[in-house]
Amino acid sequence: MSHPQSPDRFHEDKASFTVRGAGAPDIEAGVEAIRTTLKTLPTRPGVYRMQDARGDVLYVGKARALRNRVANYTQVDRLPKRLQRMVAQTRSMTIVTTNSEAEALLLEAQLIKRFRPPYNVLLRDDKSFPFILLREDHDFPRVQKHRGARKYKGRYYGPFASAGSVTRTINALQKLFLLRSCTDSFFANRSRPCLLFQIKRCSAPCVGRIGDADYAELVKDAQDFLGGKSTAVQKKLGEAMEAASAALDFEQAAVLRDRLKALTFIQGSQAINAEGLGDADIFALATKGGAMCIQAFFIRGGQNWGHRSFFPVHTAEVAEDEVLASFMAQFYEEVPPPRLILSDRAPMECDLMAQALSERIGFKVRIEVPQRGDRTRLIKQAQRNAVEALDRRLAETTTQAKVLDDMVETFGLDGVPDRIEIYDNSHIQGSHALGAMVVAGPEGFRKNAYRKFNMKNPETSNDDFAMMREMFERRFGRAAREDPDRDSGEWPDLVLIDGGKGQLSAARAILEDMGIEDICMIGIAKGPHHGRDGREVFHMPDGREISFPINHPVLFYLQRLRDEAHRFAIGAHRQKRSKAISTSSLDEVPGIGPSRKKALLMHFGTAKAVKSAALEDLLKAPGVSKAVAQQVYDYFHE
Repeated sequence: MSHPQSPDRFHEDKASFTVRGAGAPDIEAGVEAIRTTLKTLPTRPGVYRMQDARGDVLYVGKARALRNRVANYTQVDRLPKRLQRMVAQTRSMTIVTTNSEAEALLLEAQLIKRFRPPYNVLLRDDKSFPFILLREDHDFPRVQKHRGARKYKGRYYGPFASAGSVTRTINALQKLFLLRSCTDSFFANRSRPCLLFQIKRCSAPCVGRIGDADYAELVKDAQDFLGGKSTAVQKKLGEAMEAASAALDFEQAAVLRDRLKALTFIQGSQAINAEGLGDADIFALATKGGAMCIQAFFIRGGQNWGHRSFFPVHTAEVAEDEVLASFMAQFYEEVPPPRLILSDRAPMECDLMAQALSERIGFKVRIEVPQRGDRTRLIKQAQRNAVEALDRRLAETTTQAKVLDDMVETFGLDGVPDRIEIYDNSHIQGSHALGAMVVAGPEGFRKNAYRKFNMKNPETSNDDFAMMREMFERRFGRAAREDPDRDSGEWPDLVLIDGGKGQLSAARAILEDMGIEDICMIGIAKGPHHGRDGREVFHMPDGREISFPINHPVLFYLQRLRDEAHRFAIGAHRQKRSKAISTSSLDEVPGIGPSRKKALLMHFGTAKAVKSAALEDLLKAPGVSKAVAQQVYDYFHE
């Protein structure tokens, strides 16, 4: 078996094969497709995928013996209604063999995250978890917030429940240990301390206010604190404060006193007391009204690093222990598991789950259901939080449903829209122009469906109507090509346009030119006082103008949709503009990589100076050969 973290651990091309069938979606055709697969199915461990007539994945499952597990789907009378519907849609299967059942469990989680099948329990979470990164690729390590792939050398601490909890912890680290948080380029170009030094949040290593050895000692203290040794850090600070006071160095004693006070405040502000627990995750599940909530507490080094509520979907007719097992497998696909997992109930195939997680991370992971002692108190607290979060969710859902019903009645829609698309665009006098699409449904915003449209035609960049045309032609043109029958759920039930009568008419004309005439569209425009009084005017395709009283729930809901589109469009525009500012004309020169680009810029100062340099001057730059110099010169002097 390959290493648990190896990127090619599961090589689908080598271990999979597909058996396809045809016919209308009915249960007999589905059973026949499964029986056709059984003829060539091994008894080895592996993962199977059920697919419909179009090849879309319906379900992903794992098995200790593939033949025995898949054969169960041919006994339709013994299946729950949910799986009967799945079999009726099945027209093909893809089989992936693995070396063990634990390996199959890990692969199952990977494939569920990738394909999002409608018959699997899904962990719907659009954001990766934030971590604290203590960089180690510099003489003076920096502390920073981190998301995504671990491409930097250093120590990663997390996961944290939210970006806010990371920010609070970094602020505490700055107060306690005076570690720098600035970028390397900012650090290298300082001639005097920045404001963080003045407010006692940094030790200013950039200008030599602290030596290498003393800064390294601060870094070690921070590592001890994040690793759960806060008591040792507290003792060390107390002894240092007493020593400074005895030496009559009252200024240093006051600094140490403030750091000690910050540490005491952090220790006292923990929402739960998990001292002695080390690294652990705590899970509790609550169910009510057909919905489920899983509450998670993240404990690292005996400190509470926050909690988060999860609401898995597709849980109807699924046992609670199976939901918990599926949740854990998908959750730890993104997050490295700790050595201890506490839960209010055992997940399905608990021992197999622990084995799979141990193989993934490289050390033994234990899953326990506490029955007595302090750990049961932690479980009860997680259970209480799960119930409260689920109650809030159900109350919000009820309110949201009423708002949607009112909107349907007011605008005369055919029914409650399952997918609402909101469009906006952003540019500054035509520069860095882009369009944005935000998607919402009854459950809230669907951030994984958001889209950005970079304007490809330069003639449209300063024309809002032309930008809308390009955006609609790309969005709906692709949808018409890839899903002409509109059965994928990716076509909108309602389109909200940020604009008045003119923008709405233009949008409808664009779709009519494409042969699409049945999509409901509404334009939202500023009211008579340009929106200063909170009023908006909604324009209907038939010419009607609808306005709502101030504080009307439907008005608030539609304004929130419009504001989210604004936020997304402006944020994407700023990101594009910042990227353009940081790029250089040297990036376009073929054969010029980061090191040669840096050498040229360090030698000449600016990209403009490189562009106007003579060939003889280019040859003087360090690390630039005659061939490279000729290439750069030819590129700028064609």
